[in-house]
Amino acid sequence: MHAYGEVMVRVIGTTLIGRVTGAGSAGRTDERFGIHATDLGIMWDGGDGRVLVLFGDTYDRGWGGHGGGPAHAGWRCNVLAYSSARDLTAGLELDGVVAGPDGSAAQVIASDPGRRDEATVIPNAGIAVDGRQYAHYMSVRRWGPPGHWTTNYAGIAVSDDGGNTWVNPAEGRWINRAEHDHPFQIAAFTRDGDYVYLLGTTNGRFGDAYLARVGPEAVADVRAYTYWTGNGWVRDEFLASPVLPGPVGELSVAYNVHFGLWLALHLDEHRGAILLRTASRLTGPWSAGEPVASGAEYPALYGGYLHPWFLDGPEIYFLLSQWGPYNVFLLRSRLSG
Repeated sequence: MHAYGEVMVRVIGTTLIGRVTGAGSAGRTDERFGIHATDLGIMWDGGDGRVLVLFGDTYDRGWGGHGGGPAHAGWRCNVLAYSSARDLTAGLELDGVVAGPDGSAAQVIASDPGRRDEATVIPNAGIAVDGRQYAHYMSVRRWGPPGHWTTNYAGIAVSDDGGNTWVNPAEGRWINRAEHDHPFQIAAFTRDGDYVYLLGTTNGRFGDAYLARVGPEAVADVRAYTYWTGNGWVRDEFLASPVLPGPVGELSVAYNVHFGLWLALHLDEHRGAILLRTASRLTGPWSAGEPVASGAEYPALYGGYLHPWFLDGPEIYFLLSQWGPYNVFLLRSRLSG
C-alpha cells in the first residue's frame, strides 16, 4: 500500500508546439545532423548557456518509417545535441550536435566492447555539476514485451569538455543482479543543497521509484551513494524504500520555484499517459498524478522530459516521444496551484 500526498498542482491544458527531431522539425535535424528518427530527448542545463539534449537510438535516411530500426540505417545508440533557445513558442531548435567526421550526430556514450549480450546503450538522465557533465545510462541486455526489458547494468558517463567526449568509469556502474530488480537501472538526476539526488527504478516501466544521494564531488562513484529507507540513509541500495509509487516509466524531476514544489514527469503504462506528480520533498509523499498528455491524443507515447529553463512560472515545457513516428515533440502545459 502506498499513501499518496495531496494533489497540489492541476494541469489546465497541454499544447503541442512542434516536432523537435526528424523531417519537418524546427531545426531540420534530418538535413543538418542525420537525425531522421530518434527518441527520448533528456534535457539539462549545461551551465554554459546551453541546454544539452540526449537522445536514444538514432537513425539516418535509411530509417524504415515506423518505430526503431533497422540497424543498418546509420544506427547510433545515443546522440547529444544542444540548444540556446530561450523562446520556445515556435518550437525547440537544436543549434548543433556532437558530430562525427561527416557532420552527422555521432554516438557519445560508448557501447561496452567487452560484451556480446548488449543490445544498446540508452541514456536516462543528465546533470552538470561544478563544470563537469554526467549522464546516467543503461546497458540493455535484451528487449521484452512492450514496457519490459532487462539490463546488464546502469552506469554514469562523464564529460569534462562540455559533452564533446565521454568516458564510462568502471567505478560508475550499478550491476543488475540475476533477479533483474536493481532499483537504479533507470534514473533521473536533480540537485538540492549539498547533494546530487538520483531517483531510480528497476529495468522497464512498471516499478516504483527510489531515492539516492551523493556529494557533488563523487557523482561518478557508485560506492559513495546512500539510499533512502523511509527513516534515513544507508549504503545498501536494496534496503531503499519506494518514494514514488509506480508504475514509473521514463522519469524527469525538477524543482519549480513558482509553486515551491518538486515536479516529476513520467510515463504511467497502466493509465496510458504522461503524468505530472508533485511533492514538497523528494522523499515524498508524492501526489497521485495529473495527466499532461494521453495515449488517446498521442498514441504510443513515452518519455516526458522537463526543460530546465522553464521552471519559474505556471507553464512547463517538456519533450515527448512517440513510437510510430519515432521522433520527439515539444509540448507546453499550463498548471494551476
